[in-house]
Amino acid sequence: FEIQIFLQTLAMIHAIETINNSTLLSGVTLGYEIYDTCADVTKAMASALRFLAKFNSSEDVVEFKCNYTDYVPRIKAVTGASYSEVSMAVSRLLALQLIPQVSPASSAEILSDKIRFPSFFRTIPSDFHQTRAMTHLICESGWNWIGVIATDDDNGRFALESFGVQAMANNVCIAFKEMLPAYLSDNTFHTKVDHAIEKIVKETRVNVIVVFMRQTHVLKLFKKAVERNVNKIWIASDNWSAAVKISTIPNIRQLGTIVGFGFKSGDISTFQDFLRNLHEKPTDNNKFLREYIMLLSVCAHLEYHDFQMCISNWSQNDLLQNVENKHQIWRDDFLNANIEPGFIHSTILAVYAIAHAIKKQCKDRNCKDPSAVAPWELLEELKKVTVIDGDREIKFDSNGDMSTTYDVLLWKEIDGHIEITTMAEYDAEKGDFIFEDEEKKKEFLNLKKVQSTCSQHCRPGQMKKVTESPHTCCYECVYCPENHYSNQTDIDYCYQCNNKSYWAPINSTTCYRKTIHFLTWTDWFAVFLLLLSAFGVVLVLSISVIFTKNLNTPVVKASGGLTVCHIILFSHFLIFLSTIFFIDEPTEFKCKTRQALFGISFALCISCILIKSLKILLAFSFDPKLQNFLKCLYKPIPTVVTCTGIQVTICTFWLIFSTPFVEQNFSIPRTIILECNEGSIVAFGIMLSYIAALAFICFIFAFKGRKLPENYNEAKFITFGMLIYFIAWIVFIPVYATTFGKYLPAVEIIVVLISNYGILCCTFLPKCYIIIYKQETNTKSAFLKMVYTYSTKSAGSVAVSQISLDSKSSSSRATISDSCKSEKNSVNGNCHFQVPGERLIKGKVLPKNTARAMARKRLSSI
Repeated sequence: FEIQIFLQTLAMIHAIETINNSTLLSGVTLGYEIYDTCADVTKAMASALRFLAKFNSSEDVVEFKCNYTDYVPRIKAVTGASYSEVSMAVSRLLALQLIPQVSPASSAEILSDKIRFPSFFRTIPSDFHQTRAMTHLICESGWNWIGVIATDDDNGRFALESFGVQAMANNVCIAFKEMLPAYLSDNTFHTKVDHAIEKIVKETRVNVIVVFMRQTHVLKLFKKAVERNVNKIWIASDNWSAAVKISTIPNIRQLGTIVGFGFKSGDISTFQDFLRNLHEKPTDNNKFLREYIMLLSVCAHLEYHDFQMCISNWSQNDLLQNVENKHQIWRDDFLNANIEPGFIHSTILAVYAIAHAIKKQCKDRNCKDPSAVAPWELLEELKKVTVIDGDREIKFDSNGDMSTTYDVLLWKEIDGHIEITTMAEYDAEKGDFIFEDEEKKKEFLNLKKVQSTCSQHCRPGQMKKVTESPHTCCYECVYCPENHYSNQTDIDYCYQCNNKSYWAPINSTTCYRKTIHFLTWTDWFAVFLLLLSAFGVVLVLSISVIFTKNLNTPVVKASGGLTVCHIILFSHFLIFLSTIFFIDEPTEFKCKTRQALFGISFALCISCILIKSLKILLAFSFDPKLQNFLKCLYKPIPTVVTCTGIQVTICTFWLIFSTPFVEQNFSIPRTIILECNEGSIVAFGIMLSYIAALAFICFIFAFKGRKLPENYNEAKFITFGMLIYFIAWIVFIPVYATTFGKYLPAVEIIVVLISNYGILCCTFLPKCYIIIYKQETNTKSAFLKMVYTYSTKSAGSVAVSQISLDSKSSSSRATISDSCKSEKNSVNGNCHFQVPGERLIKGKVLPKNTARAMARKRLSSI
């Protein structure tokens, strides 16, 4: 005897009687027939066939027709059944005549399919909302590793399928699924229950069990669980979440915490009054009430729980044998104590929905005539009907469901026994939990204290790494790699930092902005290079002052004069100045200026030194052919302007077509290097190559004049300066190509300083040394003597060479006497001398005054 089904039957009777006693259906009285399906599909279908029989027919025979439009069956609508499996079968039969069926308890999601079940309605939400609510509860509590136990029938399978979909969508894994037989009479039932308990005990990491079963099945399962001291969190479906007969199982508190979802209840106070007066009702036409009264008599001697078990376990045949001589005792509190408000309320709503639909149909019809309203017309009206439930209006949606809310129920121990209390309300439309007060919310949050996860939670800075397990909830926690971070728990993957601007260490919870590096003014190496540049500038200024003060001395004049010296010194000054553009934060102006300023200044410097080299070689050359060639080349101003102009042209094209720009270099981890991108490596190479070409030509000319007078050996020092330049820049190329970081500009500064210092020192310091420390050699007479001595030796050697050539070409092959080798004898000798700019003198040696004249000519050319 199912107390809950009996109470739902009484609720339907109460609702019908209330409507009949009201003005809702004026002149129309509702009648009813009640059939017990015994939770069996076959028996339910047999009863449904009686509904399909023709009205006022003497036999329960169903007439099969192609068109039931004018067919009048025995009933207009059906309320029930409780179990979804039964409702599915009955609904398919009723759909033949489109007889509306309104269920107060069948929640299977498949029943929302109006193609397969066109005449089915229900006053509760479908299992879709229930399973989603369960999944939300599980997620809110931080659980992801759970077990599921269900009844092996349509309702259990569909509920399990729906829950599986919801769980997967919310990253909740099902550790195990156990299906128990649908009927207690199944021989394997107890074996399956034992196996399910063993599975629960074995899976120690699973502390949350979801149960989709009928009350009778849960009763058997929990009794066995109590024996095994199983302590878990149990999530109850709407089938048994408010079952009083389960909550009164002895020692049920040992099972742990039970949280369930029940249908939202309304005001059922009138039904409770109805139950209190139930013993006054006649039992002639209500065999269920009569059976219950018999049970009261049989079980009257037992305590509450045993009394309840007695009521549930007695069959009708047993009652007939034992009811004799039993005194009837009525227990007013028993039925009220076993009420499950959600089911009672939904049953009453189902009756009222049908009544409102009949009212609409009977508005313009004489409904006293049974054929006035056809079931299919009532079906169409039910789709539009609105029922007033307290202070709100509810109606069926397009799927035939009523979108009511759920009560989240918590089984609590109060005064030594379990009370089923409402912990929260779940809004199915919004998917939110609503709490009445902070105490209720605290009870909800306390559920989080229980852990039910396959793996430990991954902390921020970690991510989940899937293991060999087929479940995504079983994973390892690994640290986020470098340049990745996670700021949440249990994150599937780490987020990547913006590698251009941010970085993160291993196991990081955030990204850090990269440090911007460049060669700053305060860097010790930059300070050192700046001091070297400053010293170079001071050196340039000092040399300029020294040369200016000694303007009329032979050393200054021999250096090309003050103008040429100042131009060269000015170019050295600009080269030293260009180094400051390599330091501090790069800008577009600095990037464009530094290479152009350096390149043009160096080209100007080398151009002037080239002219000096030509001039020296021209002054001391005694070869007429070479001298004529050098005279053609020696065009000081055009040469300097042309050589420098070419470099200016190169730099101009560079800046126009591929200008240098500021670039961020991310090659170094955790650092952004601000540097100048030269724009075009080809243009940069052409600029340097052009300077190198000028330096090489200068080197060749200087090398030719390396054997000039020792006190006037500028060509020798120019050669050394060019060699220093070449060595510095040859070393620079591989070093510059392999160096990176903020000190890259320092490499070029060093090369610029070395080459600039080399040329400056080799060009000017020997002269400064003579001006300051050897002033006796920096006089006109000393200079003339030095030039005269060199010119005399050079002229003698040239004449000797000429005699050798002439003697080889002469037929007489005259012999030169040894006296020609001495100065004294050579005055009257026959040696030939050739002075640059003079014709060849044959037969006579030049007198001494001629040699002096030649020396003066050399000096004047210098």
